[in-house]
Amino acid sequence: MSKVLIISAVFLPEPLVSAKISSDIAIMMSNYEDVMVVCPHPSRPDGYNFEKNKIEQKTYSVHYLNSYRCPKSKLFGRIKESYSFGKHCVNFIKRNRKDIKKIYINSWPFISQYLIVKQAVRSNIKTILHIQDIYPESLVKKMPKIIGSLLFKLLLPIDKYTLRNASKIIGISTNMNNYLSSSRKVKENKFSLVRNWQEDNLFNDYKSANLNNDKNVFVFMYIGSISASAGVDVIIKSFDLAKMNNSRLIIAGDGSEKEKCIKIAMETGNVQIEFKDVTPSQTPFLQSEATVLLLPLKKGIALTATPSKLTAYLFSGRPVLATVEQKTDVYNIIRKGKCGVVKIPENIASIAEGMKELYLLPKPELNRLGENGRKYAEANLSKKINLKKCISIINNT
Repeated sequence: MSKVLIISAVFLPEPLVSAKISSDIAIMMSNYEDVMVVCPHPSRPDGYNFEKNKIEQKTYSVHYLNSYRCPKSKLFGRIKESYSFGKHCVNFIKRNRKDIKKIYINSWPFISQYLIVKQAVRSNIKTILHIQDIYPESLVKKMPKIIGSLLFKLLLPIDKYTLRNASKIIGISTNMNNYLSSSRKVKENKFSLVRNWQEDNLFNDYKSANLNNDKNVFVFMYIGSISASAGVDVIIKSFDLAKMNNSRLIIAGDGSEKEKCIKIAMETGNVQIEFKDVTPSQTPFLQSEATVLLLPLKKGIALTATPSKLTAYLFSGRPVLATVEQKTDVYNIIRKGKCGVVKIPENIASIAEGMKELYLLPKPELNRLGENGRKYAEANLSKKINLKKCISIINNT
C-alpha cells in the first residue's frame, strides 16, 4: 500500500510549533491513510529532557534518521544540519520509492528542502512544501551588506528551483505567499495560506477574560525567544521611558540576545523589569498573569512573517501591543480583530506611547480588547480550522 510520507525537521517530543503541526497532520491522516514520518533524533531546544517527555503513538510509523544535528544557533552548524538531513531524506526516498504516494515537507530551509524536492521530482512523487521562513533572505540579513548581497545572488536560484518544482506550497502568511510568488516567479495558485496553530485547549483553563489586576499592578509581558529579530531590547528601553507607576515588565524566555537584554535592563536601574524562564507547558498560565502581551519585532521582519506567538497571545484573551509595519499580517490581524495597539518598530518613543495608551485604558476596555482577540483567534487561527485546511491541501495534491 502506498504511503504518505511526512518529512519533518522537528517532531514530538520536541516542544516546538512545527513539531506539533507535523504530529497533528500525521495523527489525522493516519485515520484513513498509511502514514510514515521521517525526522532526525530530537535535539530542540538544547538541554530539553526528551526521555522524560517521550511521546508514545501507534497510529503511524516514525523513522529517525542519523543526520547531523545542531541545536545551538551556529550558522555553519545549521547549514551542515540542513544539508545532512536533506541527504538522509534523499536516501530514504530512494530506498522506499515504491511505498511513497506523496510527500509533505516541513523541513529545514533551504538546502534540505531543495535536496528533497529534487529527489521527489526524479522519483515522480508529488510534494507539499510547508514554508515557515523565507530563505536565503533571513540568512543574509545577519551578514554584512556586501557579503550578504553576493551570497543572496548565489543562493536564490536554489530556492527558486525548490518552489517552482514543489507540487503545492503552504505559507503561513499572506505577505509571505505574495512575496515568494513575485520574487521566485511562481504562479499564485500554487500557494495556499494556512496559519500555524497552537493546542487551543491548553488555554481553556485560563479562558476568563477578566484581567488579574488584584494588586493593581499593570503587567506588560513578552514570552518567547529573545533573539536578534525580536526587539526585546527596544521594549526594555521603551518601558523605562514610559515611567508608569505600579507597572511591571516581565520577559519570559531564552535566546541569543538574553544576556544583552539583561545588561540593558540593569543599566536602566529599573527594578520593575523582571526576567523569567518558561517551558511550553507553563505558557498559558504565565500569559494569563499578564495585563498586556508584547509582540516586538525589528524592522522588516513582519513584512514576510507572522510569529506563531501571536496566536497563543490571542487565545490568552489579552490585549496585544505589537511593533510592526502597516500592511503586514500582524498589523492586519490586530486591526481586524480590534484586539490591541500597533506601533512603529524600533521606535522607543512610539512604543512608550503605546504602552501608556494601554496603561491608561479602563479595565473593562482592556477586557474587551482581550475578548475580541480570542474571538478572532477562534474564528481564524484555531487548530480545528487550519489543520483541516492543511489536510485538504495534502489530500488534493
